[in-house]
Amino acid sequence: MEKKTKLLIACGAAAVALPVYLLAPGHATRRQKAPFAGRNFAHRGLHERDKSVPENSLKAFDRACQNGYGMELDVQLTRDGQVVVFHDDTLDRVCGVKGRVDDYTFSELQKFPLCGTAERIPLFSDVLNTVRGRGPIICELKTAGKKNRELCRKTYALLASYGGDVCVESFDPRIVTWFRFHAPELLRGQLAQGKYPDQSAFQGFLLRNCLLNFLARPHFIAYELIRRPLSVRLSEALGAMKVCWTSHEPKNEKGQDVVIFEFYRPRISFK
Repeated sequence: MEKKTKLLIACGAAAVALPVYLLAPGHATRRQKAPFAGRNFAHRGLHERDKSVPENSLKAFDRACQNGYGMELDVQLTRDGQVVVFHDDTLDRVCGVKGRVDDYTFSELQKFPLCGTAERIPLFSDVLNTVRGRGPIICELKTAGKKNRELCRKTYALLASYGGDVCVESFDPRIVTWFRFHAPELLRGQLAQGKYPDQSAFQGFLLRNCLLNFLARPHFIAYELIRRPLSVRLSEALGAMKVCWTSHEPKNEKGQDVVIFEFYRPRISFK
């Protein structure tokens, strides 16, 4: 009977320890969190619904700074290895051109206007020079497949020489893991959502439940504005900062640590 009791206790302890091991976030210091906690961040800069100020443009980032907001942006590589700020994999929605961003060199991309304006796809270095520390930045690295490491290295090189407040995030746990081991001083986050139509059912299950946290140990989880799975709520209970996207009304600040918003003007900070 005593052996059975010990076995049951051991099994119970393992059942508790396994999810904690899988889901536990990394430990972020108060200093790492301070520039971001309790703030509203303009999604892809402070752009306009009518596209008069296009998303991820220098003008959108300058406007965010002028209005006191932090900003969220997306980086990826061109064909010639330049780090540019652009969200979609393809150019058709924003530039009206067929093809992927990495099908073109940076100079070729400069021929394509953003949403029919005078704005063009900016280099990440030009965005950093525009912001100049006037507001904190959430930098999302887009999945680059075999070039993930190149994107991570080049992005980090730019951030290392930048004096402002920046954190990094990605939907790709491999990218977040890279920053865990190569840039531990940066606040890092795991992006997640409810559905992953381009992934297998198993991969989607792992990603939406953040079951790869044991690799990346993110400091925050940036989840879309739906009810979070139990696993994500457990990670938050264990200390992960709670970030939501994309908010379209101020009420979404409730219960969040960071809010990424668009198409309205919320308070600069809410805590």
